[in-house]
Amino acid sequence: MNKKLVNFIVKKYLKFDKKNPFISISAILAFVGVAVGVMVLIVTMAIMNGTAKEFEKKLFTMNYPLSIYAKYENSINTKLLEELEEKFPNMKFSPYLSSQVIIQSGDNMGGGMIFGVDPKKESEINSIYKEAAEGLKLSKYDIIIGDGIRQNLFLRVGNKATLYFTSINPSGLTMMPKLKRFTYKNSFKSGLHAYDKAYIYTSIEALQTLLKKEKTIYDGIHVYSDNARKDIVEIKEFLKDKGAGVIGWWQQNGNFFAAMELEKKALFIVLMLIILVASLNIISSLLMTVMSRRKEIALLLSMGASYKEIKQIFLKLGTIIGFSGIIVGVGLGFLGMWILDTFDIISLPADVYGTSKLPLELSTLDFISVIIGAVIIVLLSSYYPAKKATNIDVIDVLRNE
Repeated sequence: MNKKLVNFIVKKYLKFDKKNPFISISAILAFVGVAVGVMVLIVTMAIMNGTAKEFEKKLFTMNYPLSIYAKYENSINTKLLEELEEKFPNMKFSPYLSSQVIIQSGDNMGGGMIFGVDPKKESEINSIYKEAAEGLKLSKYDIIIGDGIRQNLFLRVGNKATLYFTSINPSGLTMMPKLKRFTYKNSFKSGLHAYDKAYIYTSIEALQTLLKKEKTIYDGIHVYSDNARKDIVEIKEFLKDKGAGVIGWWQQNGNFFAAMELEKKALFIVLMLIILVASLNIISSLLMTVMSRRKEIALLLSMGASYKEIKQIFLKLGTIIGFSGIIVGVGLGFLGMWILDTFDIISLPADVYGTSKLPLELSTLDFISVIIGAVIIVLLSSYYPAKKATNIDVIDVLRNE
């Protein structure tokens, strides 16, 4: 039996069977099931990956790619900053002082973390701060705060807010906290509620005065790097004997991204079951085809067709149904992504996510994983009925049927 005859028989079996419509309906359901499964997987992986990237982008900015911290008191100073800038000219550095504070405006109070920064250096590494500070003439005791703090305290530009610092000074027989009135200049929205309700920025000179810090001493240095995971190794080696350490943004949020990755894998496995269930229709359709075509199969075998060629017919029949579903599913998946990206079908709360549009980004690895998983399921589903077709007893079928 030649290849043309195999293709002829496959085409014949693919046509709608009016005598046994359930066989054709089962094949159509298998095709639709695989297509829908692949489509859902592609869109879901794109949403999961896009969401992770969106959070990664925001955490990358607010946590900074790398942060240098002091292991010993006064180990981070102007000299170390200059050495770092000279050693790593491809990176950007922003020294800072920080303290926990309570902020009050009228009868409203809230807690937060204040950072004393150099506006110019900070703007180079923090796009959110840069946007909030752009066009402003910031004086020593001006503050830029998260939008969550602004809303809680009902602040307007130019309003005064009192900041209570956690460090305390002895004053006679009592211990009095340090407090200072600052002028509210602007607010920022990072897209991450936790930061918008906690972060406050002021000049580094203000905290040097209030916390009685020397002008050459810092609490830490924020670092911008295009390749933080690679550069952290070089900086760590450089700081080895300088009483300072370095930590990456991904290390500060390791549990969060580990949880998202685990959720993504679990969702992939669960949604792959859709394709697995659809593949059961391929098995049932092919088995019914084998049972209804027993006479034809026996006749082909008696005329010299090999069992390998019979297996090839049904294997090809199953893969055509399954692979057609995969191709259509891929097309529908990308169409779905385009629709979700172009039209506001699903709207997100912008104050929580920083964007009202659903983030979509399908990675190459995710796409390949979906295709490989679907192909394996289709091949396995096609193999069993094809193997079953070769178990027909030719003499018995021809005698009795």
